[in-house]
Amino acid sequence: MHKILMMLAAAALALPLNAAQPAKKTAKVKKQNKKEVKASKKWDHEQVVELITKVNNYWQANNKPEVRAFWDNAAYHTGNMEVYKMLKDQKMLDYSIRWAEHNDWTGATEANPAKWKYKPYGEGKQHVLFGDWQICFQTYIDLYNIEAAKGNAAASEYMVKRAKEVMHYEVYSEPTDYWWWSDALYMVMPVMTKMYKLTGDTKYLDKLYDNLLTTDEIMLDKETNLYFRDGKYVYPKHKSANGKKDFWARGDGWVLAGLAKVLQDMPKDYKHYQFFVDKFQKLAKAVAEIQQPEGYWTRSMMDPEHAPGPETSGTAFFTYGMLWGVNNGYLNKKEYKKVIDRAWTYLTETAVQADGKVGYVQPIGERAIPGQTVDANSQANFGVGAVLLTACEYDKYLANK
Repeated sequence: MHKILMMLAAAALALPLNAAQPAKKTAKVKKQNKKEVKASKKWDHEQVVELITKVNNYWQANNKPEVRAFWDNAAYHTGNMEVYKMLKDQKMLDYSIRWAEHNDWTGATEANPAKWKYKPYGEGKQHVLFGDWQICFQTYIDLYNIEAAKGNAAASEYMVKRAKEVMHYEVYSEPTDYWWWSDALYMVMPVMTKMYKLTGDTKYLDKLYDNLLTTDEIMLDKETNLYFRDGKYVYPKHKSANGKKDFWARGDGWVLAGLAKVLQDMPKDYKHYQFFVDKFQKLAKAVAEIQQPEGYWTRSMMDPEHAPGPETSGTAFFTYGMLWGVNNGYLNKKEYKKVIDRAWTYLTETAVQADGKVGYVQPIGERAIPGQTVDANSQANFGVGAVLLTACEYDKYLANK
């Protein structure tokens, strides 16, 4: 009996020692115990087309195009335009045209440049220089280019008149802090490269570079190569629920997707081209390393417990960026294949519902919010646009195999 008591006492004394083992080992065990998501089927072109059609038909059947040109609606149309380019479905094109016509091919409508603003946040007509009112120019330029390719450039000039007026003013102005929040890097950076291609004026590329340098000073974390959403969230001034750096998934998703779009249109002989390549590659690597085994990225990427569970918009933008990088030779396919496969499986088997609805999209906001409900019924226009972008790029990925 005495021996048994001695053994039990020794075991009890050993418990704190076990609990004090390095956290690294515990983390590894947890990671190994998590089941990585695996695709239930192999995809081909026809299946991707079916998915895209189902998702876009659902959205368009339930949402009229006659809505304002603000960022959330405009982000959807960046995805819809990629669908049109891929499928050449006139119905998809007409939907974006109706939206553009409803908004008279403008963003914010103030006519007097002396009254134009870009900060603080604002949705009024004077916020002409605010990026949330400029993302619409991406689609207007795309629609113009379609007409110009048919020989209708002069007759279609009205489509880009406002874009030219606003963006010319901006690139020849002195401020470089136009993009003071991460979302703007998707909203406006691609407008700059599209405007360069439209006009041939390299000032658009130079201003893009100068603005991004200022953005980096405001909110780039040089240790991780990730972006805080804006200056309010820079660590250690702001921390996640568990005291970590709080990188918002959709915020960094905007950046990676925006950089992909920039590189798509930027000439390779531009003097700062390599700067953008390096930034894209570093950000993609940083993002890939913190993907959840289930294929998604949590809303607070380095603190999964801050707001646990799947989120679609950030995940889709990340996946689009990585797919584009692999498809165009900027990222190594072997290194990113598993990341892409896991993310695609999450998007197609969890996010997209049987009827075509895209779920698990965090509502409009600027940070990960503990306790906020994000579930299968959480849908949004920008989330649909992100999934459409990703699916179109995934189709190219399959073709490259």
